Amino acid sequence: MQRCLSLAAQGLGNVAPNPMVGCVIVHGGRIIGEGYHNRYGGPHAEVNAIHSVRNRSLLESSTLYVSLEPCVHHGKTPPCTDLILTEKIGHVVVGTVDPFSEVAGKGIEKLRQNCVKTEVGILEKECRQQNRRFFTFHEKKRPYIILKWAQSLDGFMGGGCNTAEHGERQWITNRLSRQYVHKCRTQEAAILIGARTALADNPLLTAREWSGNQPLRIIIDQRGNLPAHLHIFDGKTSTLVFSPTQKENRQNLEFVKTDFEGKNFISHILKYLHQHNIQSVVVEGGAATLNSFIGEGLWDEAHIYYGNVFLSGGIEAPNLEGKMIAKENFEDDRLVVLTNENL
Repeated sequence: MQRCLSLAAQGLGNVAPNPMVGCVIVHGGRIIGEGYHNRYGGPHAEVNAIHSVRNRSLLESSTLYVSLEPCVHHGKTPPCTDLILTEKIGHVVVGTVDPFSEVAGKGIEKLRQNCVKTEVGILEKECRQQNRRFFTFHEKKRPYIILKWAQSLDGFMGGGCNTAEHGERQWITNRLSRQYVHKCRTQEAAILIGARTALADNPLLTAREWSGNQPLRIIIDQRGNLPAHLHIFDGKTSTLVFSPTQKENRQNLEFVKTDFEGKNFISHILKYLHQHNIQSVVVEGGAATLNSFIGEGLWDEAHIYYGNVFLSGGIEAPNLEGKMIAKENFEDDRLVVLTNENL
């Protein structure tokens, strides 16, 4: 199963909104086939693993290991359970049950009903963690939320005494950190900011320093008056703007009329994103936007970059409590990753 997880990880950034899945086929204590889900709409892990077996006659006496329950429904590809039954594989070991309502135990049930010995829950915690975006999306009916910001060693996000002259953006972190941020962007479905960040930084919100998918750009414009010259309106990649007024959509730019008078507009935005199959979102907005999510308890991870600078005042970084699950250095910068223990 650990090998299944290693294989599945290779699909990160390429299979969403589908889950990452790895599959290994063992005969007589030896791996005879393996595969993973490598692109959205393509063959699933079980299919690739079975097709990799040179001597298909061995399948009947083999054990198939898979990190997520085999599908039982017709989606973009036929059900993997049918292929397992067709090949007469008699033993299947599953990492964890699939939370998707079209599967959700039905694949396991079908295998058992057809006399396939089926074990479930092997490295279950690790399998769920690998597909935490997928599980959050289906179980909590919202995208997986990653908060991200950079702060100085004295706890400020910008606007201090040592900031650059007006019109010049000051970077708190170094180039290596920023390149890693772009890599992370390619692994998520969307990136979100507020209007203040759009005006102050005029960001592109693209993954231009790393090869991969471009995330959907999302802007919360509570006043509906952001100027059209901003980079976010350049039409170069898909962009979604939540605004109190309905504006005309154009290529790669969609406006969603939103009621910001209510207290729960963040939840309404997340509901909209869930309905439109956006599985994960990185909140890169300023302190106000970040604190809006924190105040509602709506976050799963936080990626905090500490630059090797002192700003001596300015906009205070969010004060967030969570469990540290990872840390990494990028030359003189430091990244700390927290998880929300209250979920």
